Amino acid sequence: MENYIDINRNSWNAKVGPHLKSDFYFVDEFINGRTSLNSIEFDLLGDVKGKEILHLQCHFGQDSISLSRMGAKVMGIDLSDKAIEAARDLAKKCGTDTEFILSDIYDLPNVLDKKFDIVYTSYGVIGWLPDMEKWAKVVSHFLKSGGKFVFVEFHPVVWMYDDDYTFVKYNYFNEKPIVETYEGTYADKSAAIVQEYVMWNHPTSEVLNALLKEGLQLKSFDEYDWSPYACFRHNEEFEKGKFRIPQLGNNVPYVFSLVAESQTSSN
Repeated sequence: MENYIDINRNSWNAKVGPHLKSDFYFVDEFINGRTSLNSIEFDLLGDVKGKEILHLQCHFGQDSISLSRMGAKVMGIDLSDKAIEAARDLAKKCGTDTEFILSDIYDLPNVLDKKFDIVYTSYGVIGWLPDMEKWAKVVSHFLKSGGKFVFVEFHPVVWMYDDDYTFVKYNYFNEKPIVETYEGTYADKSAAIVQEYVMWNHPTSEVLNALLKEGLQLKSFDEYDWSPYACFRHNEEFEKGKFRIPQLGNNVPYVFSLVAESQTSSN
């Protein structure tokens, strides 16, 4: 799919307006100080005060700004020009010094010349990328010696099912691009937008091996039988802020997380 970047940029540009108005992103509460970080990534990130953080695929920057509020020096990147425009506006409204760069993730080493203490990315990000080895090279490229990569993502098992979670529709493995048209958006299913998109399902082995191939040291890997987001067509909140798909219950993983470290230079 040579033009997947343009297709997906258009898709994400169309989402920005509805997302800014949606309860899912609670923008008014966010401006008034509410964090967008969930317990999973909050615990993995730890104390970020004084840390330099690169946030990959940041959408309109809520996590980036949340990290700035925690005392980090943060740079967010995204391929959507509408999202970056909204992120810069949101940072102004929140009074943070968060920086944002418009870039496709694979092209970022040609755009940004800097190393970071932490590279961070989360929830619904790698499905938009065809090549995990190329992605891992970008992650490794931007880490300082001894730097930390923090990653939280929806589990690929969840993406195997049809929208009603009644049968297995897609391959767990990265067999081919998934090209579809979708009405609405996960944050507002009634939004008056129709979008074509291109995605890939990446098994966890593909992700882990790509990072290991770059010499990153895996420090933790966890799977969770719940999601912090009610972003599926069917959602059941079994504890506050924890959601499952009723048809699947706690029988499958919904999210996985990992922390990996760049090896410390011997010099």
